[in-house]
Amino acid sequence: MITIENLVKAYDKGAPPAINDISLEIPKGTFLTLLGPSGCGKSTTLRSIAGLETPDSGAIVIGDVTAYDSRERINLAPAKRRIGMVFQSYAIWPHMTVAGNVSYPLKRQGVPRAKAKQMVTDALELVGLSAMASRPAPNLSGGQQQRVALARAIVARPEVLLLDEPLSNLDTGLRRDLGRYLRDLQRELGLTVVYVTHDHNEAMSMSDVVVLMRSGNILEQGTPEAIYHTPITQFGASFLGSANFLTGTVTDAGPGRGMISGEAGEIAFDDAGRQVSSGENVTLMLRPDQITLQDSAIHPASGVNHVVGTIRSPRFLGMYWESSVEVKPGLVLTARTFDGKPWREGDHVVASFPPSACIPVDADQPAAATITEGAESK
Repeated sequence: MITIENLVKAYDKGAPPAINDISLEIPKGTFLTLLGPSGCGKSTTLRSIAGLETPDSGAIVIGDVTAYDSRERINLAPAKRRIGMVFQSYAIWPHMTVAGNVSYPLKRQGVPRAKAKQMVTDALELVGLSAMASRPAPNLSGGQQQRVALARAIVARPEVLLLDEPLSNLDTGLRRDLGRYLRDLQRELGLTVVYVTHDHNEAMSMSDVVVLMRSGNILEQGTPEAIYHTPITQFGASFLGSANFLTGTVTDAGPGRGMISGEAGEIAFDDAGRQVSSGENVTLMLRPDQITLQDSAIHPASGVNHVVGTIRSPRFLGMYWESSVEVKPGLVLTARTFDGKPWREGDHVVASFPPSACIPVDADQPAAATITEGAESK
């Protein structure tokens, strides 16, 4: 268990804080990811847990040990927090062998040589590098060096593993494989993991809980499924994946459902547990993969949640076709279809989608009925 209470950290006097009064509870054995764009405070939060940054106020408890408390003037050194940490850079010492790199923290802790040797052997076996123990560390590939860094982080069997964008320097295929490996290792050892990334795909595929941060604040948190399908904010919806946004005025509201009237016509929606009122202006999120496209000459539009448009810029992306559907000038939806049908420029279509795919979100940025890709910045 990690408990963070009212944590604040500002780097410059008078500047907005890097982390702004955040509180968080991380149950034991949880893989939690701090996700967000550059400057959102995710790495500062991680480094504060590690003891590499000193917050201005608040408290951090790791297990049953208070690691930091501004009121009690407690600030344990990193070595006393029983954590392991892997950085974005591998931080491999080039003059040491693989085993030498892994054994280094045990030497710092004064672990007897025979015991340390066995602990290093166990750690290298866990990461699949037993055969490379005596090899010079610089002779390894990038992925292997990152596994050396991981072995070094877990060799002392810490209660908590902190990972600061550890896969960002690797190519796509290796990043995916090591991400899967990390998740399996976390489950095997029962570690509590706090993982930092700007990549929403990493966050979704690896985490029990995703915490989305923005401007030093926790914007929303939940399971990957919940935070993707029913985000709270427009920023969250777009950062977590591709999304369309439709705006309109509520014309009908009832338990669990609603209807808006806007540029795209009458749109029925699922209120996702959020109360809306007639006359209220609402922004709805609609994922591109929830849209079905049909030839308008064969299937004319009828009723709500059916929008007539023209195909623009169709693209084949392997598993699906992605097309822009121009409803009218300035109003464009993006659809992803998986049936293999190749839509062509200028095709006239009906875009349809179920009410359950339309989710109200807080409009914390100007809304537009266009796709917004998850951010790629760090």
